[in-house]
Amino acid sequence: MSSTNKLWRIALTVPEAHAPAFADAIGDHADAVSTFELEEGGAWLVEATVHGEPDRARLAARVAVLAGAVGIGEPLLIVEELPPIDWVSHSYQGFPPIRAGRFFVHGSHHEGQVPGGAVALLVDAATAFGTGEHGSTKGCLLALDRLVRRHRLRRGPRGGALDMGCGSGILALAVAKAWRVPVSAVDIDPEAVRVTKVNAGLNGVAARIRAQGGDGYRTPLVARHKPYRLITANILARPLARMAPQLRRHLAKGGVAVLAGLLARQERHVLQAHRAQGLRLIARIPVGDWTTLVIGR
Repeated sequence: MSSTNKLWRIALTVPEAHAPAFADAIGDHADAVSTFELEEGGAWLVEATVHGEPDRARLAARVAVLAGAVGIGEPLLIVEELPPIDWVSHSYQGFPPIRAGRFFVHGSHHEGQVPGGAVALLVDAATAFGTGEHGSTKGCLLALDRLVRRHRLRRGPRGGALDMGCGSGILALAVAKAWRVPVSAVDIDPEAVRVTKVNAGLNGVAARIRAQGGDGYRTPLVARHKPYRLITANILARPLARMAPQLRRHLAKGGVAVLAGLLARQERHVLQAHRAQGLRLIARIPVGDWTTLVIGR
């Protein structure tokens, strides 16, 4: 594994009232960030993961400035490389089948029957995010389940769907199976693109899923097949808000977008960014601490 693909952990402990601010501060340097209560009404753990060693000096400086601004002592900043994990074995031990509306997500180790009428998604935990157990992924699947009944997609080269930040490809699989339309799947991580292609083959939808690595909406594949009647983006709150103008330009009139990867407290920021582009809220789906937004043009 190259040094840029190694997973690192960033962590610090702060009072509950300041956990959101510190999560935002270190979240700018990470791929994913979360907060956990360590003691009721007391300290919270703010934890983030990032591919490649983060800039310790910049992180330390940012934490120190924020601690001074909110009037607390500078918290101990932990930056450590995480040991490699055999995610497939880990999945087999702790990844039970998941039902999200009509979608039934299971690993290759599942020996039971797929429920009647369910859309089966075969996804093993691997080196890309997305097996259905996370609140943001489950929220997206529940949103897609609702949309299948009321939102039509065309089957031609345009008017299909886009999965922005596809990870394991689970949302692209769900769309390709439920609507039987072509799906463009894009991720900045080449490993996610590889895993998406593998999963498309395992699920019998390789002919419908076009996966390509690239920088978001600048990816040639994305421009080639726009506008889209459906866009899914399960990434993070800040990128979602930043990409709102590009999403509007790639979303067809009457189209919808499913946005996830945001905590409930980040919902307003993401929604305001899209409303500023003339987009409207259709539905919100909370799952635990996570919220999925369905917006329309």
